Parts: sequence; structure tokens; C-alpha cells
Amino acid sequence: MNKYLQGAAVAALSIAIAAPAMAEEWNVSVWGKRRAFTEHVEKLAELVSEKTGGEFTMNVSYGGLSKNTENLDGISIGAFEMAQFCAGYHEDKNPTITVLELPFLGVRNLEEEVAVSHMIYEHPAVQEDLARWNAKLLMTSPMPQYNLVGTGDPRETVESFDGMRVRATGGLGEAFKAVGGVPTSVPSNEAYNAMEANVVDTVAFAQHAHLSFRTIDQADWWTANLNPGTVNCPIVVNIDAYEGLSDEHREALDSSVDESIAYYLDNYQNNVLTQWDQILDEKGVTKVEFSDEELQKFRDATQGIADQWIEEKSAQGIPAQELYDMVKAKLAEMHGM
Repeated sequence: MNKYLQGAAVAALSIAIAAPAMAEEWNVSVWGKRRAFTEHVEKLAELVSEKTGGEFTMNVSYGGLSKNTENLDGISIGAFEMAQFCAGYHEDKNPTITVLELPFLGVRNLEEEVAVSHMIYEHPAVQEDLARWNAKLLMTSPMPQYNLVGTGDPRETVESFDGMRVRATGGLGEAFKAVGGVPTSVPSNEAYNAMEANVVDTVAFAQHAHLSFRTIDQADWWTANLNPGTVNCPIVVNIDAYEGLSDEHREALDSSVDESIAYYLDNYQNNVLTQWDQILDEKGVTKVEFSDEELQKFRDATQGIADQWIEEKSAQGIPAQELYDMVKAKLAEMHGM
């Protein structure tokens, strides 16, 4: 009998060793509809499935699992394994990464946004911050700077922003307020009507949103290089789910991040930014290019917002000055300064 049991144990062990990895299925919570903002998530799911022979799959849900403002909460309780959210939705839940939403940091393009975001995501204090929600930062969703479309005469100086009614929320609203603007939090889907009804003079969006919400149809001019700031929207995974992956599946996930980001950048350039330039030409929208002197005036006028952020977050025990200095140093390096 003992010999039989020993033989059975050896056979069972052999089967376990020879058996393929267990199938893994993750639910991913995003919102809206499939668009440039979610293409890296779709690409990630595609790559992971390919690398694991279909053993590790992801179901990307557009609003079917959670509200966009509650995705971090869903991750914390394991309601789904992966999610996208934006830092500005709940600053108190992710204070460290809001450094990336401060105005006039100097980010010029999506590649720079990726570089500073992933650098900040790797900081131990930031990882500890998100770990409170059982969340591991996987990659960013790089958003262009929220430049303005406006009606009437182009505003080409800091002084011309005085009294300007602008659709801008959060930190961007504060930034325009600092130079005399009058921010309003008109919902995104009402921005076109607000411009048409002369409720606002300008609207701050990324290019794809100006297209989606048709504010470009009301525009006389566009601030091509103001680059006042943007939102930071990470992709996170539930820590327990991540650590529960087999080595093979975890490697498939980790190794697919850079390729997914590269795909996102290429798609955004070819399908949004190129289209944007064509539309500006077709509609005869004037491109406003601010001089270096004027841009410095904007930075000087809004520096107090960053200073206040550093003071408040430092009081919470966050290495705020270090995080801010890291972003500025990285951008200076990328700008060859």
C-alpha cells in the first residue's frame, strides 16, 4: 500500500509539473467608449493574450464595472483587477501623483509626459501612497496639454487673459485665475453650447476632446504652445491579483507595457494630432504662438500654486519638494538645459 501511495504521489507531482499554467482572466474598468485614451489598454490585452497563448486574457469594460470616479475604490476591494482613473478625480486618495497636474511644469509633448509620469510612479513614496488602495501603478495614459480654443480676437499676452471667461477645472482653473481669467466648470458635453451662447470665451481641452465635443467648430484661434497643464491618468492593477500571477503571466504583463505605450503614442500622433492640424487649416483657425517671454510670465504668475501644493503636501508627510524637483529636473534634462 505504501508503495502504491508513493507511486501515486510521484505521478500526481509529475502531472502538476507537466500541466500548463492555469488560465487567467482579468476584468479591466475604464469608461466612455474605445478611443485614443484607451488604446494602450486594448493593446496591452492583445499582447498579453498573444504572449501566453490565450491563457491570460483581459476583458476591457467601458463603464460596465464602475463609475470612472470610483475605479480606485474598486481596485482596493478587488472588484476588478485593472483600472484607469485620473488623479484629479480624488486628490485626497492619491496626493503624490497630483504633482503631475500642477500648471506650467514645462511639458511639451506626450513623450515627455510619459517620461515624467513613469519616473514619479517609481518613487517609493508614490508607490506607498497607491498601495493604501491595494493598487500598483502599471503605466500612464499620457494626455496632451490642455490648450485653449477661443472666440474673438486672439489672446497673445498674459495681460489679455484678464477677464477671460474660460472653461477649465481644478488646477487649470486656478492657473487661469492667477492671470486674471474667470474659470467656470461647465461640463465637458456642454462646452460647445457654452461657447455658442457666449457664456465662455475659451475652453481648455486636449485636442481629442476639442474634436469630440466640437468646441473646435466654434473656434477662431488656438493656443499652440501655451501648455498650461494636463490631467494625469494612471493604469493600476490590484496588488493581490498581480502577485498572484504565475511568473510567466507576470512577465507577459510587465514586458508589454513599453510596447503598449509606444502604440498609444503612435496612434495618437497619426489619428489625432495629424487630423488636428488638418482641421485647423480647414477651419482657418489661427495658431497663437506665445513668446518665451510671455510663457515665463505665465510661469511666474502661477508659481504660487506649486508652492502651495508643496507646503500642503509636505505637511502631510509627503516628500513634495523632492517630487516637484524631480519633475522639473527631468524636463530640464530632456530640454537640454
